[in-house]
Amino acid sequence: MKRFYKHTGVDEGEGGFRILLDGKPMRTPAKAVLVVPTRALAEAIAAEWAGVPDKAEINAAHLPLTRLAATGVDRVVARRADVIADTAKYAGSDLLCYRATAPDSLVRLQQELWQPLLDWAAERHGARLVTADGIGFVEQPEEAKARLHEAVSAHGDLALSALYNLTHTAGSVVIGLAVSERRLDAAAAFAAAQMDELYQVDRWGDDPIAEKQREGVRRDIEACARFLSLLENARLRG
Repeated sequence: MKRFYKHTGVDEGEGGFRILLDGKPMRTPAKAVLVVPTRALAEAIAAEWAGVPDKAEINAAHLPLTRLAATGVDRVVARRADVIADTAKYAGSDLLCYRATAPDSLVRLQQELWQPLLDWAAERHGARLVTADGIGFVEQPEEAKARLHEAVSAHGDLALSALYNLTHTAGSVVIGLAVSERRLDAAAAFAAAQMDELYQVDRWGDDPIAEKQREGVRRDIEACARFLSLLENARLRG
């Protein structure tokens, strides 16, 4: 579908702020009016649509904030409990808990970069996850998993859309929550999520396919972090 509108805008309506295309409220793929809780997020979504070149094809990949908001409205509202469960389950196999045994430089790097995040989760949420050497599965304490489930559940529907995507992309609910609560910015979250891959690149060099995949991860993390930031105080449920 090519760009079919001339102007974008934002107005305040029932329940929040609507994004307008030629004065008409934008709708989600499920035909619901797209309403977001903050003007900042509505204006950022409107800017995405304003940035589509005239007569160009509308590519959803270039509208990441729109996709996250529409997913929150269309899918999270109807399947909230499932999305919470699918996000919180990463506490049982969080990336940060699986440590290398060699070389020493990688062991030290993981300890320096990942352990402070696990310590933060323990202090902030009472969720003390345990680590394991190698890739053998380690069973996490039920209390820790329950505390992280509570932290995920505290998010509103739109924030949960971003938190799920961020957690899935990073392979870590701790990284996802750290971004949501502004313990990490997007760059630091990317560095933590991709640390093993970046370490290998530094040692052995890169290849175009891996580089392209990494850039996709970077864009996804940046979009989710920005989305959560634009939600401001509406990130959590009232």
